Amino acid sequence: MNTLFLKLGWKTLLRDLRAGELGLLMVAVTLAVASLTAVGFFADRLNGGLQRDALQLLGGDAVIRSDGPLPSAFTEKARALGLKAVSTVTFPTMARARDEDGGASKLVAFKAVPGAYPLRGSMKVADSLDESSAQPTRDIPAPGTAWADASLLDALGLTLGQSLLMGDASFTVTRVIVQEPDRGAGFMSFSPRVMVNQLDVAATGLIQPASRTSYRFAVAGDNPQAVKSYVRWATDELKKPAVAAALRGARLESLDSGNPQMQQTLDRAEKFLNLVALLAALLSAVAVAIVARSFAARHLDDCAMLRVLGQPQRTIALAYTFEFVLAGLAASALGVALGFAVHYLFVMLLAGLVSSTLPAATLWPVAFGMGMGLTLLLAFGLPPVLQLASVPPLRVIRRDVGNLKPASMLVLGVGVLGFAALLMAASGDLKLGLIAVGGFLGAVAVFALASYAAVKLLRASVSETTAPRWLVLATRQLSARPVYAVVQTSALAIGLLALMLLVLLRTDLISSWRQATPPDAPNRFVINVQPEQGDAFQQALRDGGVKKFDWYPMIRGRLVAINGKPVTPDDFVDDSARRLVDREFNLSNSADQPVHNQIVAGRWTANEQGAISVEEGLAKTLGLKLGDSLRFDIGGQPSEAKITSLRKVDWGSMHVNFFVMYPVAQMAAEVPVSFISAFRAPDAIAAGAGQARPQSFDNALVKAFPNITNVDMSSTLAQVQRVLDQVIRAVEFLFGFTLAAGLVVLFAAITATREERAREFAIMRAVGARASLLRQVQRAELAGVGLLAGFLASLVSLVVGWGLARYVFDFSWTGSWAVPVYGSLAGAALALAAGWWGLRAVLNTPVVETLRRTPQ
Repeated sequence: MNTLFLKLGWKTLLRDLRAGELGLLMVAVTLAVASLTAVGFFADRLNGGLQRDALQLLGGDAVIRSDGPLPSAFTEKARALGLKAVSTVTFPTMARARDEDGGASKLVAFKAVPGAYPLRGSMKVADSLDESSAQPTRDIPAPGTAWADASLLDALGLTLGQSLLMGDASFTVTRVIVQEPDRGAGFMSFSPRVMVNQLDVAATGLIQPASRTSYRFAVAGDNPQAVKSYVRWATDELKKPAVAAALRGARLESLDSGNPQMQQTLDRAEKFLNLVALLAALLSAVAVAIVARSFAARHLDDCAMLRVLGQPQRTIALAYTFEFVLAGLAASALGVALGFAVHYLFVMLLAGLVSSTLPAATLWPVAFGMGMGLTLLLAFGLPPVLQLASVPPLRVIRRDVGNLKPASMLVLGVGVLGFAALLMAASGDLKLGLIAVGGFLGAVAVFALASYAAVKLLRASVSETTAPRWLVLATRQLSARPVYAVVQTSALAIGLLALMLLVLLRTDLISSWRQATPPDAPNRFVINVQPEQGDAFQQALRDGGVKKFDWYPMIRGRLVAINGKPVTPDDFVDDSARRLVDREFNLSNSADQPVHNQIVAGRWTANEQGAISVEEGLAKTLGLKLGDSLRFDIGGQPSEAKITSLRKVDWGSMHVNFFVMYPVAQMAAEVPVSFISAFRAPDAIAAGAGQARPQSFDNALVKAFPNITNVDMSSTLAQVQRVLDQVIRAVEFLFGFTLAAGLVVLFAAITATREERAREFAIMRAVGARASLLRQVQRAELAGVGLLAGFLASLVSLVVGWGLARYVFDFSWTGSWAVPVYGSLAGAALALAAGWWGLRAVLNTPVVETLRRTPQ
């Protein structure tokens, strides 16, 4: 086997490294791999941590939730498989202080636990109101005692050691609950928690035949196969008609039933990080393609000499392939190392998303990063370089032959498809990958066509007899080599497109994300306000300093028919659809369309009788469409209406939202209705007569309206905002990688035609052109290309940004039309700056030296 190519490839690699020929190539690959692997390492460790912590979040290896106690067969099966099992019960009830302690009352989430609770994870409790002193524990409340959230003690004005009344029993509050492993995020979980021993439930007398109880049966064991066997058995058992009829709503519980606001925030966080990494990789691909062609052009003469000395084409091709593989491996390894280091900064910036130490990363990000780097270099860098093998020996004496040709469409197409496939895999989201990768591919075509048309238009519109001399020469420069002008403008526009998208991400898009759940979003939900209390309740809010609040009627109704056909849970296969039909809906009415809801289909017509508006997610789950007729049973009264509009609801906005709304100001008089309100509570109100300290607004509201249910969302809102701030800091940090890649593209695009510019300017200098005139020509050409590239990139960035906001990040955003103006000016400024740095030697090199090294 002839191994000469190995020696030749190694020597050329060392020579090109010393000469700086591979510098930009390796920088581009390193930036792409570093940005992708930084996100990859973090996501890999985060997913590992979530999988590990999932058992603690569930409180077991598998959990069955039901409205009633499970049959004994479920417990017996668990024991037969060697699994531990516990059953807890949760329900809403009113807790109150003794009359001598103020007599305040509040809705709480009552939870009774047995001795083995929890099977996974641990409670964290404090022996004082100072939650910073909390310690983990495997204990449960002793009989006759209760553990409670600090917010409940504050609301009732109690301290540890005082009595708490629930139902017919009295409990001594002994500890403060700081962390509960399986709390979940259902509506009742937002109410303060009170935990008692399961032995005390009967004494309260709270569980009656019509009580709204929720049972959670958890199993856990050391044998994963036993757990899987139990899950399969339980799944089949719950499908049996007799069991399903006795346990309505029973289902296996998973993490998907968690907090929708937090889940949406985390999903957006991952997409933001993936998008910024994708932009860095796409920019690096453009930079590699430009720099590799310039690299090949500078090596034409070297390869011609090798051919004269007898080297076959195969040896030359293998030598350059070997050189690029080694360069790709080195750059990829450096990128992986840099990405591994950078991901630790993500861990610090996003601390708190996973409460405990993250597990070690797997080798997948390493393999992916190395594969991405090699694919990037070989797909975009190698095609023009392989043409060096076909350089004819005649070029040694005739340097006008053997120039580079356009790369083979087949070779380039295969490389682009492979790279696009890897980027789609890295995106982790089909829509994100299609918009980012497809948007860039479409942008290249748009930029090429638009820049070619602009060159032709410029040549026709500039009069050589009346225009300034520098403008005439600059126009000739561009129109004399339209292909170079198109390539340069397109590459520059691609770089500017990514930079502008990043600016939009950093400003407008992130601002829109913040506005979806702003810091001043409502943090209280109040339900069960009676119609006769409406005016007084709203006035109490205003008197307390609440200026903005949501106020909607709330009507309980059960869906009983679709298009005149009765419906039951058995009519649907999807579990979500079955649960929706199996329970009552919260309906509402309003003549005005809710300002935080967007109509996506149909039309909202105020006071249209016989019409309803449905949330688009509900319509998709139940298979509903515009024109369908729905019949609801509202307190025994049938109400039938036709779907006239579909609404997009942002459940993370913390506003009052409904699945179904009637677009009318008033419902029929016989319809039972209460009201719901959402607002941001003030800190406190002034102390009244005989009060030693200011009372909380919540306490004052509950005292004035004792029948209402006040749900405090402060901790949830604070958690969403905290995660949002952490994610934005991480996005800003990763922004630096993509900014660097964008600058590499700008520099490569401007300097790609350096040799051609040097030859043309040398000829003009030889025939008497002054250096000042040539500087004007160069500046005019760069400014024109930059203006055009910036304008095109701005328009496309508005379209791509809108698509990302609407279809990937799921919030409304409309970019400012001032963006094209600022983009054009920024493009011109960056092109001039890159041109000054990369082309400053063109006018300073002696004419004789320039002409000697250029083709005759």
